[in-house]
Amino acid sequence: MNKKNETENKILTVPNLLSLLRLLMIPVIIWLYAFRKDYFPAGALLILSGLTDLADGYIARHFNAVSNVGKILDPIADKLTQAAMLFCLVTRFPLMAAPFGFLVIKELFIGTTGLLMIRKTGKVVGADFHGKVATTLLYAMMVLHIFWIDITPEVSAATIVVCLASMCFTLLVYGSRNMRVLRGREDLPGDKK
Repeated sequence: MNKKNETENKILTVPNLLSLLRLLMIPVIIWLYAFRKDYFPAGALLILSGLTDLADGYIARHFNAVSNVGKILDPIADKLTQAAMLFCLVTRFPLMAAPFGFLVIKELFIGTTGLLMIRKTGKVVGADFHGKVATTLLYAMMVLHIFWIDITPEVSAATIVVCLASMCFTLLVYGSRNMRVLRGREDLPGDKK
């Protein structure tokens, strides 16, 4: 087994522990925001969660700690954090139901086709640039709504529309790629013969 395969198969890595930490933050964020109505601490914890996401990606790439478990655990932590925060925000901003619902649909489709791709190819594919942009826009929109208590309906709606557009684009790109791979019409990056 070569060194790359050994790294890819590791479970206990710093990036994976950071992803696990993000998962453990989710109930605390929900408790602070929805039950205690302590919006600022909930927002600060969401920002900390986002920073740990950036840190785990940086560490994984720069210290050769990319693992297959991390490629799965990291997006799960991201999506569950996003879904939990959007669900909380619906309590104050009813329009948040749109990105929440779309996120659920998008992730079910991309997650299902992604798992089928893993089964077919034996490879786990990480996030592309457009997916990272969509995630950044979503976090920025959520943080804005948490800290700007009296956000105007126009600004709120505009940021929601921008996030929805970015999420739609990501669904189209990932979804079409996944379907092409599953139908045998495209190879994964690095699989070219």
